[in-house]
Amino acid sequence: MMQTDARMLNSIPVGSLGIIALDSCKEIGDKIDKYIVDWREEREHERENPIIYKGYTCDSYLIGAKCPRFGSGEAKGTIDESIRGKDIYILVDITNHSLTYKLCGNENHMSPDDHYSDLKRIVAAMGGKARRITVIMPFLYEGRQHKRTGRESLDCAYMLQELTSMGVDNIITFDAHDPRVQNAIPLSGFETIQPIYQFLKALTKNIEDLKLDTEHLMTISPDEGAMGRAIYFSSVLGVDMGMFYKRRDYSVIVDGRNPIVAHEFLGASVEGKDVLILDDMISSGDSMIDVAKQLKARKANRVFACATFGLFTNGLENFDKAVKDGIIDYVLTTNLVYQSPELLSRDWYINVDMSKYIAYIIDTLNHDESISDLLNPVNRINKLLTKYRNEHQN
Repeated sequence: MMQTDARMLNSIPVGSLGIIALDSCKEIGDKIDKYIVDWREEREHERENPIIYKGYTCDSYLIGAKCPRFGSGEAKGTIDESIRGKDIYILVDITNHSLTYKLCGNENHMSPDDHYSDLKRIVAAMGGKARRITVIMPFLYEGRQHKRTGRESLDCAYMLQELTSMGVDNIITFDAHDPRVQNAIPLSGFETIQPIYQFLKALTKNIEDLKLDTEHLMTISPDEGAMGRAIYFSSVLGVDMGMFYKRRDYSVIVDGRNPIVAHEFLGASVEGKDVLILDDMISSGDSMIDVAKQLKARKANRVFACATFGLFTNGLENFDKAVKDGIIDYVLTTNLVYQSPELLSRDWYINVDMSKYIAYIIDTLNHDESISDLLNPVNRINKLLTKYRNEHQN
């Protein structure tokens, strides 16, 4: 039985809750559903007013939906039950490359474009009958294409406008590459959430000999874009921060980007300290490993590589080698995106489970209550750190 520490919610729900976990999010969708089912079984709302709270407790809030494909690769969205008047939350992971479909007899892996198209098909299948639609898209589709540097498309901004024009009321994402992309839809709901508390919780749960003070720990930003994240971590932990900036060769483009020539470090000494490298994603991992090498060259103690999204586009071999060579000690990423069985089997990998946090968000929003305390976890972080220090550092 799950730990039952649900929030006390006393307002009337916006509508009957419905969760659509697309195939890309089935596993985390099941976990979220289980949390909410357990929490609502303990509340008395349905017995207080059986009309207003009709359907408030049930065996599952998951609504079946699928996008079957024709032999040509075309598809359609179908929903298995009525969604009229329901408060719908759609979960989609646009990075899940493990799913495949047939195209003229050939097996194709689903791309972000395919996942986004399936999301639109499900929204279109609702036909405007849902009371409210919230899309939870942890990795923001085309989030890295957030500004123009030449004659380029603005895919992320267009995506947000397209979804809102289809009737989506709110969009929730995590650790957006540039939160300013929300300016594309200033009259619609948009939240980008930092999973800072969950990272610290996973660290303190799995590492028993961390010393959470400025003499033994330091946060590191691998580039100038991640500085805000590192500053927040260092502030709540009360430790120093350092940063690298990337020198790139702007005369060359490799794999769609200018290659990094070198990482230059700014900050206090890391000698003898554990360091947390904090970034929004691990793509190929080359940048993260290069930063870790430079920290080890500066005599850092243990290196923890922390990223919200672990894509590992070049496989895990380079991280296996980095761990074997003593460059990286642990890698932490969330289950907001697809995790391969190979990744989960690595002893250097720590999974940061986000299902309970998302369940809190959905449960709270369904009651139309504020999630500001969920978005600002300072009190929970301080409580967690105090407990850890009392248990391990006395």
